[in-house]
Amino acid sequence: MLSEELERVLARLTEPDNAVIQQATAELKQAFKDPAIIPALCAVMTGSQKPQVRQSAAVMLRMRVRKHWKKISPDHRESLKVVVLQALQNETEHTVRHSLSQLSAVLVKHETPDRWPALLALLNQSTKSNNPQDRQVGLLLLSKVVGSNPEPFKPHYKQLLQLFGTVLQDLNNPTALYYCILTLTAIAAYTGTEEMNLMRSLIPKLLMALKHLIQADQDQASEAMEVFDELMESEVSIVVPHIAEIVRFCLEISADISLSDSLRVKALSCIAVLIRLKSKAVLKHKLLQPILQVVFPILSAAPPPGEEDPEDEENDTEGDSENPKHFAVQVIDTMALHMPPEKLFNQLLPFTQACLSSENPYERKGGLMCVAVLAEGCADHIRTKMLSSMLQTVCRSLSDNNHVVRSAALFALGQFSEHLQPDVSKFHAELMPLLHGYLSAVNQTKIGHMTKAFYALENFLENLGPEIEPYLPTLMETMLSALNNAENLKLKELAVSAIGAIANAAKEMLVPYFPPIIESLKGFLTDTREEMRTLQTQALDTLSVLARTVGKEVFSPLAAECVQLGLNLTDAVDDPDLRRCTYSLFSAVSDVSPDCLAPHLTPITTVMLLSLRSTEGVTAHLDEDKQFVLLDDDDADDEGEEGDVDLDEESETEVDDRDVAGFSVENAYIDEKEDACDALGEIAFNTGVAFQPFLESSFQQVYELHDFPHEDVRRAAFGAMGQFCRAQHKVWKENPTEANHQALHKLLQVVLPCFLEAVRQDRERQVVMAILESMNAVIKSCQAEALQAPGILAEISNTIKDVLKKKTVCQDVGGDEADDDEQQAEYDAMLQEFAGEGIPVLASALPAETFYPYLNDLLPLIMSKAVFPALVACLPLKEDMEENKTIYSCLSFLYSHNPVLVVSHLKPIISAAAHLLGMKDVDNETQNTLLMLLRGLAQRHTKEFENAVMSLPDEQRNKMTMAVTQS
Repeated sequence: MLSEELERVLARLTEPDNAVIQQATAELKQAFKDPAIIPALCAVMTGSQKPQVRQSAAVMLRMRVRKHWKKISPDHRESLKVVVLQALQNETEHTVRHSLSQLSAVLVKHETPDRWPALLALLNQSTKSNNPQDRQVGLLLLSKVVGSNPEPFKPHYKQLLQLFGTVLQDLNNPTALYYCILTLTAIAAYTGTEEMNLMRSLIPKLLMALKHLIQADQDQASEAMEVFDELMESEVSIVVPHIAEIVRFCLEISADISLSDSLRVKALSCIAVLIRLKSKAVLKHKLLQPILQVVFPILSAAPPPGEEDPEDEENDTEGDSENPKHFAVQVIDTMALHMPPEKLFNQLLPFTQACLSSENPYERKGGLMCVAVLAEGCADHIRTKMLSSMLQTVCRSLSDNNHVVRSAALFALGQFSEHLQPDVSKFHAELMPLLHGYLSAVNQTKIGHMTKAFYALENFLENLGPEIEPYLPTLMETMLSALNNAENLKLKELAVSAIGAIANAAKEMLVPYFPPIIESLKGFLTDTREEMRTLQTQALDTLSVLARTVGKEVFSPLAAECVQLGLNLTDAVDDPDLRRCTYSLFSAVSDVSPDCLAPHLTPITTVMLLSLRSTEGVTAHLDEDKQFVLLDDDDADDEGEEGDVDLDEESETEVDDRDVAGFSVENAYIDEKEDACDALGEIAFNTGVAFQPFLESSFQQVYELHDFPHEDVRRAAFGAMGQFCRAQHKVWKENPTEANHQALHKLLQVVLPCFLEAVRQDRERQVVMAILESMNAVIKSCQAEALQAPGILAEISNTIKDVLKKKTVCQDVGGDEADDDEQQAEYDAMLQEFAGEGIPVLASALPAETFYPYLNDLLPLIMSKAVFPALVACLPLKEDMEENKTIYSCLSFLYSHNPVLVVSHLKPIISAAAHLLGMKDVDNETQNTLLMLLRGLAQRHTKEFENAVMSLPDEQRNKMTMAVTQS
């Protein structure tokens, strides 16, 4: 196609007539197969009189270069490089310049800067030009070529930073400032120690430039503010010397109500990030008070007349993420998570108290929102020093005469119920009547308030346990009434969710209410209307909870019907949330009645494996050339070319993932994969032999997710792999054939090395904790079978040692950048706890002489971590009673290897053991471990044991004597 004809066809793409556009598109597709398309497009790009046509030609050239570089002849490549730079210098339209710059960025990916000296020369000349327009063009080009591929420009960073120092003082040229800051943002993560001082010196100029950019273009300024996020997250030490200036700059923006919400949100977000990364520096520079002085008026501000805050609107319970008020609350939340409570509360409480005592309802609301978000980060401080007074404040506010205050009080109570357990449950006598009264009194149409009321109720009930009994009749009357009579589907959904929370607390006490609950849930699950979808999802979730709580005898008769309901829904409805809740239901049924699940394992595993394989929900976000991608789908013969190619579902054309603006994965699809992994693992373990035909394919699919980019999916995948090993071990024990034995070892030889590699290399602590937990469970179940492979025992021992010595990748991530010492220490302690729990598991799986050399290596590390006299001083436990199992296993382990240490602290150990003997909520395994320890002490250290027993009160002494003398 000649350039004149090509220009006419491109012009027709801008016509309003769809038929004309489709015809032009067809002609262009045909033309794209001709190698001569490159010079023809170049001619149009430089010669057309119409800016839109020139831009279209530049975009199409970029697509061609991006996907077919190897097909372009060397001559055409060189001429294209020359033409694009000439076009940039001659072009007057900004939109065309923008597309030309993007084309240059794609060329640079293939050519690299040093192989395109003319580009570097143009950048050098234009960015230093005395002509403001030339500087704008040069900086636009620079921002695109560096932004798309920052690393190859590293040799030029020092020169670039010197240039930025000059450009940032060009305060009368805001467009140049904007592109300069975008380029600075792009290279921030790649700068090394040589550039640090230059980068640091730019901060004052950067702040001044942003102030001028705000006056010129708030949207551009908002985007440019991301430079601080990049600097702080990649190398926070660059901003630390200027932390006071940055905070004051951000406070000035945050407080200015004439500025856009987007800009104010960026400023508040920047403050929150600084607090998260450098809370000590914020306190040292006395910035807490100025921050609070700005943040409190924002979170207490009344909305415009006639409007409500998003969270108070009945039709919008989700809130608005671009709302400055929302981010002001997040700043307080971040303070609570990252600052010492004593220092924070001294300065925060006067502001909070002033708000709570104000006559302005929005100030009272602001005070309550502040109190609410303190609950998580400052939980220990509030629980021990001010829980009663804070609860009184919240309870008073529940009967406030203004609905926005009552709504905030409900949110605060929900936060307290979630984060201040178990102490807050002690106030059930005061809180339950208030909560139930609120649910009964609020008009059912006020769903926003009802949502918060149910949130508070659910969090409170989850931790109430047996003490729910006196409230159960009234609660269930309210819930069943909502299920049967409420017209609003959201209210039904809230009631169904609350029944799940009630079931978790009440367990078998819920049995009398079970038949009417099930009738309602079955009705919801068989209604296929679209508007029923979220209610169905919640019904499945609650059905899973009921399966696990009301007892096997009660639920088993319904198990088969529940499986069929779930299968019918997955067949009829394409919804990731619904599928994942169905998987959880199948998993729960496998625990209660595995025989009911076994006949349906083929369709169940099929749909779960499809979920694991699916790329649904992964969306490629294209830039402005999306309208042209239809023109470039003729590359079926391009297999093997550089770059991965993915299908963009919306346009059904192929898109190179290196040139999309970004990828997002919808949370629902992540949750679906996570729940599918969890469910497959549990179903495999519970159904045993019946699952054998599906184990290999299930394992293969789960294994492929062990390096998935999302940590929750990785965590679930590692957990499922452990379950598969335990399932195969159970099958072998029940049917000890050589084939089953070989299958077990085949699994173990893949899974355990995978676990050990991930413990060392995964960057997320939560994932590593899950792996250690899963590995401990595998070794505990499989015993010596898990440790047969040559060298595996040494590898496991060395990995535990690495965790205890803080040598893994996840223990190093953020350690130098974040000064959040307390949180780092807490995470590391949890990791080391999980690793340490593996030592007695290994010891019990092996003969003493086999494990002894490894124990000798590990014991000094254990002793250095275990604060022994301090441990004994904490006994007996007052809460977290399930930890008794670990404690007495460890005491038994220590006694077998270091009896002198244990005997030297015998009196407090015997006193604690006396409290534990015969307690109802102590499981059999813990009781047996304790009795074996006591009998060993009585036999081998009789005198010391008798002296310790004599120090007990009479009742406990008799109980102890009976326990050790009974056979």
